Amino acid sequence: MDNRRMCPNCRAFITSSDKICPYCGEKVPPRAIDLRDTGQMLMGFIPNARFATSIILLINFALFLGSTQFSGGNALVAAGWETGVSVRIYHQYYRLVTAGFLHGGWLHILMNCFVLWDIGAQVEEIYGAPRFTVIYFLSTVCGFLACAYFSPQAPTLGASAALFGLIGAMIALGFRTRNSMGKAIRAHYVRWAIYGLLFGLLPGISNTAHVGGLAAGFGLSYLAGTPLLVQDSPKETFWRVAAGICVVLTLFSFFQLYQQLSSNVQ
Repeated sequence: MDNRRMCPNCRAFITSSDKICPYCGEKVPPRAIDLRDTGQMLMGFIPNARFATSIILLINFALFLGSTQFSGGNALVAAGWETGVSVRIYHQYYRLVTAGFLHGGWLHILMNCFVLWDIGAQVEEIYGAPRFTVIYFLSTVCGFLACAYFSPQAPTLGASAALFGLIGAMIALGFRTRNSMGKAIRAHYVRWAIYGLLFGLLPGISNTAHVGGLAAGFGLSYLAGTPLLVQDSPKETFWRVAAGICVVLTLFSFFQLYQQLSSNVQ
């Protein structure tokens, strides 16, 4: 088992037994990884330190393979992507969630999953799995909601709205950490955001979803902060409950997607 972890203040690697960071001298809360602890149930195939991140990656790849390798895959994508008409006129709000787990090609999914594996583990380590889950979910919804209202012409899909939300979470960490390390974190991820938005100027990429996800991730993370030392506090209980609600809403959205597919077949 990997006993390394990241100091939420200076982001240096320390051990799980450290109560005070030997590099910056700040108190270090225990791992806020309720969801990640279940990684041991999977025989160690999923690292504890990024359990939620790994689950999302597996879902993304499973849906991508289902949409490309099996008959009816095109129908799955068409029933799950976001369009302004579907959301605003037909009130198919489930698309605000399902669109974030669907991808349009190998390059699309590999790029998004590479970024998710990199930054997702950092956000999950610093904010804990419950906050990470809420940030990812709401960044996805807000990103595609922005598309539905400000860029409704073309279908939109992909995990990049949530990825920009995770970048926003790291920028928020930089603003909340009022020292030279926080300034460095802020500058580093602001550059990530700028590079991503410049890349989003290419044809076929929706910067509207990126901006919506970035704003949601930053705002939510700035208000949420990092986990408290006392895990039984009402604040930490709130985030665990909120994460559970996000998971239930995601499952319900895919159930509605299944119903839509069934009705199309009939």
